[in-house]
Amino acid sequence: MEKESRFYETFSDDAVRCTICPRKCVVQAGKHGFCGVKENRDGRLVSLTYGQLSAIAVDPIEKKPLAHFYPGSRSFSISSVGCSFTCPWCQNWHLSTSKPGELTTRYTSPQEVVAMARRQECDSIAYTYNEPLINLDYVEDVARLARAKDIKNVLVTNGYISLEALAKVVDVIDATNVDWKAFNAPFYREHCGGDLQDVLDATVDMKRNGVHVEVTFLIIPETNDDEDETRAMARFVVDKLGPDTPLHLSRFFPHHEFSHLPSTPVETLRRARELALEEGVRYVYVGNVPLDEYGDTYCHQCGENVIERRGYKITGWRLDDENRCIQCGADIPIVGKLEA
Repeated sequence: MEKESRFYETFSDDAVRCTICPRKCVVQAGKHGFCGVKENRDGRLVSLTYGQLSAIAVDPIEKKPLAHFYPGSRSFSISSVGCSFTCPWCQNWHLSTSKPGELTTRYTSPQEVVAMARRQECDSIAYTYNEPLINLDYVEDVARLARAKDIKNVLVTNGYISLEALAKVVDVIDATNVDWKAFNAPFYREHCGGDLQDVLDATVDMKRNGVHVEVTFLIIPETNDDEDETRAMARFVVDKLGPDTPLHLSRFFPHHEFSHLPSTPVETLRRARELALEEGVRYVYVGNVPLDEYGDTYCHQCGENVIERRGYKITGWRLDDENRCIQCGADIPIVGKLEA
């Protein structure tokens, strides 16, 4: 289905300007924007992927990854195609690099998505796998219907959204995991085709507007694994998002155009976790490693293992009814409770 976007403005007699991401593409008549999913049709910016879903799945919320948002719950996950970045290591490159019509998709109306999520007894809908923000019209339409049915909305995103567009939808976004690709601007320009500061600004703005924010930082050998960069990233989390913001350090595996690089050594991830804790981040997780203890939640005050996980499954819960540590009584910043 093709649908006129709500996120554009007239630029000239023949061109329009998309306002979704900070790139703000000027799209000439008959042409597409950077992400490839919007086209200028006679002075109207048309979404070519509205409702065109490439994948539908039910995932544990921990897979997003979200460690402090309704732990143990189920999230109805949907995706389309395309991306606003050009990351050469992308694990879902077959989705992110595809253009409309290149992959098999199925039109699914917002009403159908919400109905399916309810039938599957999911607490949330996750917009994930490819970059959801480039399909912001559809995300907003689904999210508003979901909110009316008491279903939460989760963005798994690169965070590349203009503050103008974010202001129009932030009221229906409950949680997000923002994937910071690095913590230096040249890296973003060279590898992602985007701007780091815009991503940071959007992340902070979501937090300021009441969205539950968790951050993922993929550590890639020989590119963004410098200890000073890790420290700077962690300090930003503490100063701008708060020390209770969960940080997920993720292991890189050779993939796509970065297949020449080695996997991230586990010791590098351990050290990065130590650095982040030293800088004041209270909850640091390590992903893509066969070490379950780095997926557990520890009380920042006494060190008690308050949420024990094996993979994505919760195997131990040591919080009281108010999400306080049973050992010392410290408040643990968890949104929601574990369902029996």
